[in-house]
Amino acid sequence: MTSFPEFGEATTATEVADALSQQVKGKNVLLVGVSPNSLGEHMALSIARHSPSLLILASRAASKVNEVISTIHSIAPSAPIISMTLDLSSQSSIRSAAPKILLLAPKLDIVINNAAVNVPDYETTREGIEMHFGVNHIGLFLLTNLLLPSVLRAASSSPVPGSTRIVNMTSAGHRLSPIRFSDYNLLKKNGELVEEERPPRGLPKALLDPDVAYSPFVAYGQSKTGNILFSVSLTEALKERGVRSFSVHPGSIWTGLARNLDEQGQALIRATGKTWKSGDQGAATAIVAAFDPNLNDASDVYLADCQLAPAAEFATDSKFAERLWRLSEELVGEKFDLGEKR
Repeated sequence: MTSFPEFGEATTATEVADALSQQVKGKNVLLVGVSPNSLGEHMALSIARHSPSLLILASRAASKVNEVISTIHSIAPSAPIISMTLDLSSQSSIRSAAPKILLLAPKLDIVINNAAVNVPDYETTREGIEMHFGVNHIGLFLLTNLLLPSVLRAASSSPVPGSTRIVNMTSAGHRLSPIRFSDYNLLKKNGELVEEERPPRGLPKALLDPDVAYSPFVAYGQSKTGNILFSVSLTEALKERGVRSFSVHPGSIWTGLARNLDEQGQALIRATGKTWKSGDQGAATAIVAAFDPNLNDASDVYLADCQLAPAAEFATDSKFAERLWRLSEELVGEKFDLGEKR
C-alpha cells in the first residue's frame, strides 16, 4: 500500500509532490522525455518546486527542453536544472549521451523514463527495430543500463534501502499485446504467431484479424508490455542492492501521443480510463512511484491512479522478463551483468 490510500484518479502531481516534499529534497533526478505541455513537463514542475539537488531533463529537441526550463524557472528560479539532448531512436545517440549524464550525476537517485512514441505507420529505428519497440523499450533499456553505475552508487550510499528508483512509464495499452519474441518487428500475420504471442482475446476484431500483420496499436501495446517486464527484471536483480523499479500507467491524457491517433485509437485510449485526465493528474502516479517511502519494500511493480494495481499476467511473468532481457541485449549488442541476482 502507498502512503496515501486516498490518492486516486483525480490526484495531481502537484499534490503528490507537496505531500512527499521531504523525499524529493536533495535527490538527483533524471527525467527522460520532456517537452512543453507534456507529462514530462508536469513531472518536472512538481519535482523542481521541492529542492532536488539536481534535475536533468533529457529530450530529443534541446529547444523544447529549454522552453520547459524557462517555465520552471519562472516558478522556481533557483531550481538546479540541466538539459541533455538524446535521441532514443538512435543507439549511437544514447551511447553518446550516457557518459555525459554520468559525469553530471555520479549518483542518480531517481530515473524516470517517461519518453515514448506512438506513430500511425510502420517505421523503424536507425538499427532497423520497429519504432515503438525500439524507442519505448529498447532505447530506454540501453540508456538505463548504461546509467546503472550511477544508480547503484546512489543506492549504496542511501540510508534508506529501496528509495533509489527507476520508473518506467507504461500504459494500460500493454494489454493489447504480449511480447512477440518470434516477431518483435511485427512482420508476421496474427495467424502465423504462436498462441502466447497473439493479441489477447476480447480485443476489437480489427486487432485479432488473422490476416493482419502490423497494427500500430498492437506495436504500442508490445512496447508498453516491455516497460513493465523491464521493471520486473530490474527489481528482481537489484532489490537486494537497494533499487526498486516501477511501471506506471498515467491514465487517459490528451497529450501529443493521443493527438496523433485516429478515431479508433482515441476510442482505445478512452477505454483505459473512466475520464480524460489533465497533465498534472496524469503525472501524479509517476511521482508516487518515484518518491513514496511506503514503496521501499514493495514487490509489485505496476501502478495506476496513484496506487499499486494488477497488470496483465504476460507483463509480470518472470520467465518472460528474462527472455525479454536477453532479446534486448541482442538488439543493443551488449550484455549487462547485474550480478548474482540476475
